Amino acid sequence: MNCDVTEKDTAVLIEVKEERLDAHNSSEFKSQMLSLFEDGKNNLVIDLKGVRFVDSSGLGALVSGFKNATARNGNLKLCGLQPQVKSMFELTRLHRVFEIFPGSEEALASF
Repeated sequence: MNCDVTEKDTAVLIEVKEERLDAHNSSEFKSQMLSLFEDGKNNLVIDLKGVRFVDSSGLGALVSGFKNATARNGNLKLCGLQPQVKSMFELTRLHRVFEIFPGSEEALASF
C-alpha cells in the first residue's frame, strides 16, 4: 500500500497514494494503521485526495481504523474526498460517522 505518513503536532497524516482503496490493498492499509496505533499514535488524519474509488473492503478498513482510534481515546478523521468516494460515504451513511474535512490543514487543525 503506497502511503505517505507524516507526524504532525497532535496527529499523524496518512496520504493514500493509490487510486483505489479496495479488496486488493485494504488489509495492508489496515495493518499500517494498526502499527501506528501500537506505536501510541491514536489521532489519524486520512487524506484520500488521490483515491478515486473505494469499495466495501476499503470502507471496512477505515471503519476498523476509526474503531481502533476510538478505543484508544483517539480519533480518525478524513479529508480530501473525491466526489465518487464522497457519494459512497453518503450512500452507506458513513458520512455521519466520520468527521470529513475539505483538506488536511482543516482536519489537523481540528485536534
